[in-house]
Amino acid sequence: MVPTVEEYTTLLRCPRIQVDKVYSRAANVLTFTKKLTRIIGMSEQWVTARIKQKGENRCIPWRSLRDQILAHPDTKKKVDVFALNMYGLVIFPKALGHIDKAVTDLFDQLERRVTPVPAILAETFRSLSACRRTGEGRFVGCAQLLLVWFHSHF
Repeated sequence: MVPTVEEYTTLLRCPRIQVDKVYSRAANVLTFTKKLTRIIGMSEQWVTARIKQKGENRCIPWRSLRDQILAHPDTKKKVDVFALNMYGLVIFPKALGHIDKAVTDLFDQLERRVTPVPAILAETFRSLSACRRTGEGRFVGCAQLLLVWFHSHF
């Protein structure tokens, strides 16, 4: 048994999102720095100073973003930064303690009301397949969502 798009859509409670628009990476998109600048509402210099290289991924430490949740004067930006943190730490926890470029790409699409379900499901399959293929490893995906799915079927 495997999760389906419909099941994950129900579990994530996102039926109002346009299901006919599926998240995919566009060829001509804003840079990681510019997306973070727009989402967070801080200057490009502030964002650039905090970006780190973790392996092959460019990331920003979630602690820098946590500080913005507490200190940002704009309530909408506080909520956006909090949501970006949750997506990075729970849905796509690739770089422990950091938010990577893939998370900002997905978050950017959410503002356009594009469903994240296929991307989350694909990440679940990719990670489970990698763990199975190697016979070990760490599941990199939304473990909580997968656990809820397991409980709904067994």
